[in-house]
Amino acid sequence: MGDNYYPIVSALVANILAQAFKPLFYYLKTGKKDLSLVFESGGFPSSHTSLVVALTLSYGYLSNFQSQYFFIAMVFSLTVIYDAANVRYYAGQNIKITKQLIQDIETLTQTTLDNPVYRQKIKDVLGHKWVEVIGGFLVGFITASVLYFWR
Repeated sequence: MGDNYYPIVSALVANILAQAFKPLFYYLKTGKKDLSLVFESGGFPSSHTSLVVALTLSYGYLSNFQSQYFFIAMVFSLTVIYDAANVRYYAGQNIKITKQLIQDIETLTQTTLDNPVYRQKIKDVLGHKWVEVIGGFLVGFITASVLYFWR
C-alpha cells in the first residue's frame, strides 16, 4: 500500500472494524447476539468517528501534521464528530419522545390514531453518546497508527 492510498484504506478499514465490533460489544453488554448491528448506525463504537479520525490521522502522519489535507480533514472530522454526538443523537431522542407521546395520546383517549404516518417504523437510535464517540476515536486512532507503521 503506497502513501497515496494509505489515508483512504485507513479510513475504510477503521469504518469496517467499527461496524464489525458493534455486535461484539452489544453481546458483551447484553448477552444477546445481533449480527444485524453490523449494518446499523449508532451504537458502540461510532463508525463515523472511526472513519474520520483514521483519515485525519493518516494525513497527519504523512505530512508531520503540516499539510492542507490534514487541516481540511481535521475540520471535517470535528464537524462529523459533533454531528454524531449532538445533532443526530438529539434527533433520535426527539423520535423516542414523539413515539411515547403518540402512545400516551392513544391510551388517554382510548382511540387508535389511524393515519399511516403514526405507524411508520422510524429508527430512534441515530447518533451517539460520547462514550461511543470515544470508542470510535480509539478505533480510528489505532487503525491509522497500525497501518502507518505497517505500510
